[in-house]
Amino acid sequence: MAIPNPSILVVEDDRETRTLIAKYLRSNACNVTAVADGREMSRAMADHRVDLIILDVMLPGEDGLTLCRKVRAESQTPIIMLTARGEDIDRIVGLEMGADDYLPKPFNPRELLARINAVLRRQAAALAASSVEGASALTFEGWRIDLRLRELRNPEGARVAVTSAEFDLLRTFCERPGRVLSRDSLLDLTQGRNTGSFERSIDVLVSRIRRKIEPNPADPTLIKTVRSGGYLFTPRTEVARTEAASAEATAVPVSS
Repeated sequence: MAIPNPSILVVEDDRETRTLIAKYLRSNACNVTAVADGREMSRAMADHRVDLIILDVMLPGEDGLTLCRKVRAESQTPIIMLTARGEDIDRIVGLEMGADDYLPKPFNPRELLARINAVLRRQAAALAASSVEGASALTFEGWRIDLRLRELRNPEGARVAVTSAEFDLLRTFCERPGRVLSRDSLLDLTQGRNTGSFERSIDVLVSRIRRKIEPNPADPTLIKTVRSGGYLFTPRTEVARTEAASAEATAVPVSS
């Protein structure tokens, strides 16, 4: 998952379908709130954090398209539309209303989960990119990553030698603090799939980086291994911006 244990809001009036979706997503490490209509949806969004909405088009009262438009007017919460109708016009209208994806019924729950992961990954990448736009450096625990010179400096200000691959991976971690990143996603973000790289190469790079930044590489606290998940960068990251990019504070936190 792009977000560990994402909070998913399922809005579906058919009880059996709603129950099946909720049960499957819960079995795959999602926190799920399931409701039947727009009024219950509004209450749920007021009471809980929602990372993604699964929204049926055909609902009693306000339909899914209307609800999608209302949500999009107030927030960027990702929305996946569900419908029993598979015509292109319905899909196009849903996307024009601001939906991030569209899945016609009947569907395989595994496909729904794959689409949820894809949408959350896209959102995480967009947030990370916007948070460091115009940045000149990233800092954590006294360490500084100079994005223009591609240098790493320790808390004493001394330059620490890193390879290009190590720099790219550490930067990726710094741009996504507090998020569990799978080896697959780290490969995609740093090296791409056309390089012939393997997941094992990420483990090797993480080991090298740990030896350079961890107080005790044998018991890492900055880059933690998440069993069956990947890696988690724990420090709070600050962004130093160029004067042209920001006339305000010189450092702002990267959201986790």
